[in-house]
This record gives sequence, C-alpha cells and structure tokens, in this order.
Amino acid sequence: MFDIQEELKKLPAKPGVYIMHDEKDAIIYVGKAVSLKNRVRQYFQTSRNKGPKIERMVTKIRRFEYIVTDSELEALVLECNLIKEHRPKYNTMLKDDKTYPFIKVTVQEEYPRVLFSRTMKKDKAKYFGPYTSAGAVKDTIELLVKLFKLRTCNRVLPRDTGKERPCLNYHIKQCKAPCQGYVDQESYREQINAAIEFLNGNYKPVQNRLKAQMEEASEALDFERAIEYRELLRSVAQVAQKQKITSDDGGDKDILAVAMDDRDAVVQVFFVRGGKLIGRDHFRLDITEGADSESTVLNSFLKQFYSGTPFIPREIMLQEEIQDRKLIEEWLSGRRGGKVYLKVPQRGSKEKLVELAQKNAEMVLAQDREKIRREEGRTIGAVKEIAKLLGLKEIVRMEAFDISNISGFASVGSMVVYEKGKPKRSDYRKFRIKTVIGPNDYASMEEVLTRRFEHGQREQEENKEELGRFSRFPDLILMDGGKGQVSSALHVLEKLQLNIPVCGMVKDDNHRTRGLYFNNEEIPIERSSEGFMLITRIQDEAHRFAIEYHRSLRSKEQVHSVLDDIPGIGQTRRKALMRRFRSVEAVRDASLEELASTESMNQASAEAVYSFFHKENAVSEPKL
Repeated sequence: MFDIQEELKKLPAKPGVYIMHDEKDAIIYVGKAVSLKNRVRQYFQTSRNKGPKIERMVTKIRRFEYIVTDSELEALVLECNLIKEHRPKYNTMLKDDKTYPFIKVTVQEEYPRVLFSRTMKKDKAKYFGPYTSAGAVKDTIELLVKLFKLRTCNRVLPRDTGKERPCLNYHIKQCKAPCQGYVDQESYREQINAAIEFLNGNYKPVQNRLKAQMEEASEALDFERAIEYRELLRSVAQVAQKQKITSDDGGDKDILAVAMDDRDAVVQVFFVRGGKLIGRDHFRLDITEGADSESTVLNSFLKQFYSGTPFIPREIMLQEEIQDRKLIEEWLSGRRGGKVYLKVPQRGSKEKLVELAQKNAEMVLAQDREKIRREEGRTIGAVKEIAKLLGLKEIVRMEAFDISNISGFASVGSMVVYEKGKPKRSDYRKFRIKTVIGPNDYASMEEVLTRRFEHGQREQEENKEELGRFSRFPDLILMDGGKGQVSSALHVLEKLQLNIPVCGMVKDDNHRTRGLYFNNEEIPIERSSEGFMLITRIQDEAHRFAIEYHRSLRSKEQVHSVLDDIPGIGQTRRKALMRRFRSVEAVRDASLEELASTESMNQASAEAVYSFFHKENAVSEPKL
C-alpha cells in the first residue's frame, strides 16, 4: 500500500518531473519542479489554496512517482514528452499535439525555405529540434528570414519565376525575390547554408551581428528597433540551448542503467522514441550467485527483456561494457531485422542520460526496499498476526464465504481465496443456491460449504490434485458472521469428517468488523494492526464478489421476455420481431402473414408465435 505521507518524506530536493496516478494506476497529472521535495508536498498541504481543479485532482491521487533531472530545463522538456505521450486528464493546458515545434529547412527545393513544423516527415528536408518554446522558434525563423533574406512564399521555383509580382517582403527588403530571378541559385544557397550553420549551433556570428545592430539603433535613438533586436537575441539564446532529454538525431534508443545491493538489483530503462524521452520503466531482479557486478546484471537482463519485448530500437545505451556484447548484438539484430548497436557512451548528452538513468535506478532500489518491507507486512506479516492471534501454527491458504439475496430472491454464495495474504482470483468460486427456498442464510451457507468440500473430496479421490482447484483445502475458513455461521460451517465439516479451523468475522451494529469468533469465543483484534486490515479486506472482497454475482443474475431475469417462452424463437428471431413490431402487444396483435414476412422468420416459426398468443389459455396482457 502506497503511503503518501511516508513517500513525501523521501522526495529529493532536486529538479525533475513528478507523475500522479489514480486508483486504477492511470496517469492523471504530470508536472515539473525545481525541487521535487517542495513542489510535490505542496499538493498535500491543507493550508494552501490550490483552486477547485487541483483540489479535485488531489482527492484522486493514490500514488506518485518521479524522475530526477539535472536542470529545470531538462525537466520541462521531459514534462512535455510525458504529457504528449500519456495525455493526463488534469494537464488541460498541455494536452494538444502542439507541444513540440521543429524548424524545417526544405533543402530539397531549388530555393529552400525555413518553416515552422509540428511533425517530422521523411521528405528529405532538414529538421532542427524539437524545441521547448513555439514562440522562440517563430521568432528565430523570423530572425533568419530577416538576416538572410529568405523567401516565405509557396511558389514552386524556378517553374513559377516571373509569373506573379513580388510580395511585400521584397518591398520592405526582407526577401531578394528569387521568384523574379533577382538572385541566382548559388547566392541564395549560400544564405541557406549560413542559416543552417546557425541552427547547428554556430550562432555567435548572428549574436554579434544583432548586438551591433542593437547598439547602432540605440545610438541612433531608435529605441523601438533596439528593443526588437534585444528580444530576438533572447529568443536566439533560448533556441540554441542543448538539451539531453531531447536529442537532435530523432532516433529510437533505449537507455539502460543498474543499481544493486547485496540482495537485489534494479534496472532502469529510459525509452527514447523519435529523439524524445517519452517514458521509463524499472525492473527488479533477484541477485543470483555469480551476479556480483552491474555488468553481469545487465548481461542477464538484456537477454531476458529483449526476448519478450515486441520492439527493439537501433541503439541500446549501457552503463558499462558487458561480456557478451557482440553475441547479443548479433542476436538482437536478427530479431529486429536490422543492425542493433550496444554502446557505452563516454561523453556528451548520451553519457549524461545514462547517468540520469542510474540515479533514478538507485532511488527506485531504495524505494523498493521500503515497499517490499511494507508489502510483506500487509500480506505475510498480517497472516502471521492472524495465526498467532488464533493460536494456529501456520496459515498459507484462507477461504472466505458469503451469502447474498434480496428477500430470498436468487440466493447466491461466494468463495474468495487468499494465499500468503494476497487474493488468488483464479480460485474464486460462485454458487447459485439450489436446495434452499427463501432468505435462510444458515441453510444456504451449509449448502455452499457442502458442495465446495464434497467436490474437493471427489477430486482428491480421483487424483485430480493437479487439475482441480477444489482439491486444495484451506488452512483456515473465514465466515462472514459470528457464532451462527461458524456453527453451520463446523456442522458441514463434521459431517464430511474434515478438520479445518473455522473463524467468524464479527461486525458491530454499524456493520464494521470488530473482532474474530473462534473456538466459541470472540477475540478482539487491534484495529490499527495489519492483521485486522487484512481481515477487513477479505470480508469486503467476499461480500463484493457475492453482490456482483447476485446483481448479474437479477439483470438476466429482468431482460427475460415472454417471447423467450415460445418454442423455436431464439435471440435472433426475438430481436427481429421487436425491431419490427416494437412491443410484445404488437406481436400478439399481428397477423400470421405479418409474422411470416418478418426478417429471420419462416412459416413454422410464425405459426408458433401466432398459436402461442391465440390459444385458449393465452395471457391477455403479456409482459416483458
């Protein structure tokens, strides 16, 4: 069980991205933070005015996770990637597909253009980005157009040269009008190459030029123009930043790193798709004999993980060299149908990304230790508490039973199974009461238990232990009730000559569990204990399972139609009759010819329907 208050204490005071999950483990919000510790804790502080939207979101949070980054800018880029990938419900301002802009240079054209693009296509153009700010990209494109006198029109050149007059950009000296043939292709290409150099990171010449123009405008007291150059300088600086969360090559790769102690290891996998880090996952491994290094763990993990995953990227970045690198590369290349490279980056953004994966693996390993400890307390520890309370040597399998009915209608029984404190849903069973009429829970419970254990005894006699789940008897039977229900169970066991402990789950007047009934006495149980919480979960699960079955039976009864009682009229013909006549009364009043001409009906079935409604003892007002 995820304890939010406990997990808040473990948050690092580092930049990163936090991910909120609801009760179904769906991602409902992704955010970035300069300090994860400070930002995430703010959501759960009652003194803060968070607004109605955030208040609603906080009530739905059941757990959170986070990814540590090296800077707030990296957190911003990762936040955008995750929002675009998962579309969380409460990230309303960032839900569209316009999160990441590119700068596109149409180098395949005779007179290339520099364009704003939301997608990266295989059209032989050069793409730069994606970037974090659409406004900065637009400013940069505008800057490049002004500085290098590039065209922005959609004319196909040189085919359309001279067909139309030059546009306004020519007249305001922002374009040299290649559409009129005023600039030759070689000179224009030099300007495009200079723009590409800038986009590749060589932006110092442009900055120096802008600074000179800003100073020149300032000296001329043209302050409006000077401010324009200043803002463009800021945009250039923002666009020119290098970010390791998003790579420029646009490729697919997985980043793997491991953290380990003397018992366990965690492998963190970052998934980079289209050059963007879109998600991560971590995998816990038990340390086996001989797995004494990160290299050994990675070697083993690669074989297991990529034998089952449907997608294999071209590059897999590793924290360190592994023993079978060449052999695994060959195997993965065969599975992918193309070359796969295992690399250990030594510098640059890729090496930093591996370091980031390792940091997160170390945090997950620390969290897993605590999570495992809590999970064992909730399950195995809770079972041990119950066994000690009841004076039993050991409990592995528990079966709980419940009865559900409404005024005796369609009484049903449920059997839920817990092994080592966890539900084993494959062994759950439903029982429709056959021999008891009316709301008699004690008699109904006797029928359910008799059928369950007689079935198990037959399986054991027929040596079906491996095939039949009824043949496995519980170490403890839990009854939803006190003395009466326990007595019913003991009576059945005595009759079948079985010796299985039976314990009642006793509720108070407010229908809350208050204790256990065992060996003719009520045993109090501490409400804050893990054993008490496990008993409550089992009791609720048995009740839920019975109620759901009962509800499904009621639904089936309610959709029963009088047409179902007519021989030869199945679901298809019943639906055809209702589509045409709309009501049972209209079917009753229809002529034999009308019935026979209905879709899916033939003469014999039409006669069956007609005679059913017109025989002497027919009901005058048939009902659904």
